[in-house]
Amino acid sequence: MPKPSLTKPALLKPATKPKGQRAAPRRQRLAPEIRAGQILDCAARLILENGFTEISMERVGRDAGVSKALIYNYFPNLTDLLRALLAREIIALQQRGLEEVKAAGNFQDLIRRTTRMYIQHVAERGPLLQRLWKESAVARSVADADKQGREEAVNYFVKRVRKEYNLPLDIAITAVDMQMAMTETAAQHLFNTHNDVDLATDICVHLLLGGLDSLSRAYQKK
Repeated sequence: MPKPSLTKPALLKPATKPKGQRAAPRRQRLAPEIRAGQILDCAARLILENGFTEISMERVGRDAGVSKALIYNYFPNLTDLLRALLAREIIALQQRGLEEVKAAGNFQDLIRRTTRMYIQHVAERGPLLQRLWKESAVARSVADADKQGREEAVNYFVKRVRKEYNLPLDIAITAVDMQMAMTETAAQHLFNTHNDVDLATDICVHLLLGGLDSLSRAYQKK
């Protein structure tokens, strides 16, 4: 049996980095929803920079600073990741719309706020949205939710238009539907021409309100 040592063992000092060399930063532990958002942000940037030609789960994970195994914990495959990205864009647009509705003072202010919001959103996110909507496997998954959101918006504006201009229901529905298409056209025009957001908003709002004023004179309920 070995004889026990009567001296204290030498203490091992932690290895030190050479002077001037920084230790590698530890990967920060983030809440799942924050990490998922970070991954989606990286995917959006890659799509805007390169389209879909160079995007992959591995590339997104690498740019987001997460391991290959971790990114699959959040999204089973690339299609699901892109679906989540498009769904997030739709929800963001709907939330911005609700915020403008709540902030509006009167009907004219409501039209100006929501019109500008939509035109601004397309100006900022249009390139990404166009690419995502062109992917049929991605677009199909959110089509129902997008349709429902549009129907809710139409119903809300029909009620407001009828209250403000006393129009018959069928005229109000047709007018709102056409005017939403007009707003989409204004946003697309701005996206293609890169004109001023405020100018595009001002022109569109004048057309919208002027059209409703004209309809009220022609079709107002007696």
